[in-house]
Amino acid sequence: MGIMSSIDVSATGLSTMRRKMNTIASNIANVETTKTEEGGPYKRREYNFIEGKEFPGSTFYSKNTFGRLLTTNQRHMQEQFERLPADRDLVRGVEGELVISDDEPMRVFDPGHPDADESGYVLMPNINVVEEMVDLIVASRAYEANLTVVNAEKKMVKDALEI
Repeated sequence: MGIMSSIDVSATGLSTMRRKMNTIASNIANVETTKTEEGGPYKRREYNFIEGKEFPGSTFYSKNTFGRLLTTNQRHMQEQFERLPADRDLVRGVEGELVISDDEPMRVFDPGHPDADESGYVLMPNINVVEEMVDLIVASRAYEANLTVVNAEKKMVKDALEI
């Protein structure tokens, strides 16, 4: 794996964390939204990471196999794997998917609210602002870590070019 592919991996990490932070910001911004285009209260969204493709040499595990999962640490390629040219990367970036929560909305008694039902209850989004803020801080730290890696790799490339 070359230095440029390391930058690519960090760049996909930056992109994924940006999407996660945007999703969290949307949740916080809509914590009081009682009516959406669908008619009900805003539903919490979550940006989940999904497993990327596995390539030979990058991971020695297989999923959905029969029998036990073992690591041999022998680091040899099986014939079933695709042979890659030397200039092709073995690592792919982080991917994610947006998931809309199916949690029940909270019922809050507020008879003066314009969206209150005949009993005076309003259906509010089931969003915990404190949890969202903690998730935002964690995503922000991960973003900063990826940015630090990119900057370190840029410095290494610059130093290598000065030799």
